[in-house]
Order: sequence, then structure tokens, then C-alpha cells
Amino acid sequence: MTSPSPDFTRALMGAAPSLRAFAISLSGNVDRADDLVQDTLMRAWASFASFQEGTNLNAWLFTILRNLFNSEYRKLKREVEDADGEYAATLAAPAGQESHVALDEMRSALAKLPDDQREAVLLVGASGFSYEEAAEICDCAVGTIKSRVNRARARLADLLFEAGAVDATS
Repeated sequence: MTSPSPDFTRALMGAAPSLRAFAISLSGNVDRADDLVQDTLMRAWASFASFQEGTNLNAWLFTILRNLFNSEYRKLKREVEDADGEYAATLAAPAGQESHVALDEMRSALAKLPDDQREAVLLVGASGFSYEEAAEICDCAVGTIKSRVNRARARLADLLFEAGAVDATS
């Protein structure tokens, strides 16, 4: 593996002050800005082969810095500071098995529908097509699709109630 040229290295170091100013304006924190600049320069150094001579080095570096900042910002938005674990203790996830059982019951109920009703309810209910689009796909009248979807939904409700997947009060 070849190393960056001395000119490339000098240009990187020369860009550091303007990168730092940009990073401070993005992050609002000097320490965070210094980390961003360091990460930017390290990435640029590691990827020097992808830099095309004759193009704008500063634009390339600022793009790297901005992308780093945006990636870390998105990541930080999802993180919650919880040093003592209090927040984590309040979190609970529903049991995953129930959704698998419900999905299996739905698949089973769909399989019991006539083909034309299953096709109509899947086009309108699951795939998000309008009645008009579903009618065009099935090459039939819009009223026919509406009727098929209505009958399919009613039959699915009955089948899922029989399977115990739907509460009678829902």
C-alpha cells in the first residue's frame, strides 16, 4: 500500500483550521469539533487513494466532516443517557411469540378464502392499492372488487374469531 504524498499531507494539515471552524459551527462544542476534525483527517488519510487529483480537496474534506457529523447526530438522537440504568429498567418488550402466532393464524385464515377474495383483500388491504387500481389489476369492475374485499374481511374476522385471534369485544 502506498502512502499519501507529502503535498497531500500538507494540504490536509492546512485545511484543519477551516475544518475546525466548520465543525464548531455544526456541533457548537469545541471538544466535539476537535474530535470531528480528527476523525475527518483520519478518514481522509485512510482514503487518500479515492481522492482525485485536481479536484477540490477542501470540498472533499468538508463533505467527509459533514457526513460524519450527520451520522453521529442521527445516532445520538436515538441514544439515551442512562448511567445508573433507571431508564433501562422501565423498558419492556412484548413477547415475540404472540406476533408469530397471530401471523400464522392470519396466513391460515387467508388460505381458507376463495382465490378472488384473497387476491382482492391483499391488493387493497395489504398492498395499499385503491379499489380502482385493484379493479384494473384484476380486470373487473370496481364494485366487484369492493364486494370481494367486503366478503373477504367479514370471512377473515369470522375465521380469526374462531381461532381465538380476535377478541369478541374488539
